Amino acid sequence: MRLAALLLTALCLAAPAVEAQPPELDYVQFCAGCHGFDGAGSARNDVPDIRDNISELAKVPSGRAFLIQVAGVAQAPLDDAALARLMNWLLARFDPAHLPDDFAPYTAAEVGRLRDTRPGDLTALRAVAVADLARAATTPDTTPNRTGAP
Repeated sequence: MRLAALLLTALCLAAPAVEAQPPELDYVQFCAGCHGFDGAGSARNDVPDIRDNISELAKVPSGRAFLIQVAGVAQAPLDDAALARLMNWLLARFDPAHLPDDFAPYTAAEVGRLRDTRPGDLTALRAVAVADLARAATTPDTTPNRTGAP
């Protein structure tokens, strides 16, 4: 019995590290159940459509924080590195046209910090993000968007 336990321990230590699964599979496993495979969400169930609009939130710091701190994201059973990969993939996949040219990909450290400082009132955080976006939209921006138009 002792030898079996020792062999099992040795096998576990010698086994190669498991690679993280691709973010596309994390999306299918942890997001598509509500948002759908195509990101359309469900108006009937108050699940937002993330297509062609989610990257708008990444344009302001409060929106960037909101994207990680919203319940379905912050509480996903993924480590911080996997969640950062998922969110970076999701923004580029479902809304590449609105992804800011200067977008800095989420890092595991940033995701961990945002998860640890998640506010209790996410509705208020979303309202701040929307207001910040409105203010940013009225500020002249001379940088071209992804299509090259000013």
